[in-house]
Amino acid sequence: MDPVQQRFGYGAQAQSAALFDEGLRQHMLRVYNYMGAGLVITGLVAFIVGSTPALYVPIFSSPLKWVVMLAPLAFVFFFSFKIQTMSASTAQITFWAFCAVMGLSLSSVFLVFTGTSIARTFFIAASMFGATSLYGYVTKRDLAKFGSFLIMGLIGVVIASIVNIFLGSSALQFAISVIGILVFVGLTAWDTQNIKQQYAENIDQESQQKMAVFGALSLYLNFVNIFQLLLNFTGERE
Repeated sequence: MDPVQQRFGYGAQAQSAALFDEGLRQHMLRVYNYMGAGLVITGLVAFIVGSTPALYVPIFSSPLKWVVMLAPLAFVFFFSFKIQTMSASTAQITFWAFCAVMGLSLSSVFLVFTGTSIARTFFIAASMFGATSLYGYVTKRDLAKFGSFLIMGLIGVVIASIVNIFLGSSALQFAISVIGILVFVGLTAWDTQNIKQQYAENIDQESQQKMAVFGALSLYLNFVNIFQLLLNFTGERE
């Protein structure tokens, strides 16, 4: 190849790689911004409801509490089945609504644990999440092979949690919390790498916007679960 052509070829490749890296950074920033805004909405709703007897008494002293507890799960199923067909704007609105409903569900945390321990646990969870998400972003190691084990672990944690609702075993709850934290920490790294790979598929702008929302949802769920499970160890009861 002619040296001039070779130089131009390398230059074009370098420019293309730089544009891809810049686009990926913007995409990841959008994902984290959505997630962060979602956590703010959740925290505000949880705090307001948990601090207002006129709101939490009618909810948690009646069968309505089961609706509040199960509503976030309904949103997750809705997202899973509709993410391919809904528009980007609908996905965003649904995500914000989900975060508000999750805040309603988590408001009971403020009725059980002290504000200081909740804040402390939040920062511990944020540190764990940030470290593992960063690892998932920068690592060259393919984490896909761990995905099946993490999903199996997640299913096991869910089943054990349901069983323990009826058993009320403190030992089983301890095991669920430890294993659950490990599973969701692993899922954080795995999901982060998946978000990068989805962007690399070079999908259109509308699909990228939806994938950003869905990626934010995945990371949001990992963070919230890490936070809730950590409360079993670091939370101080009222």
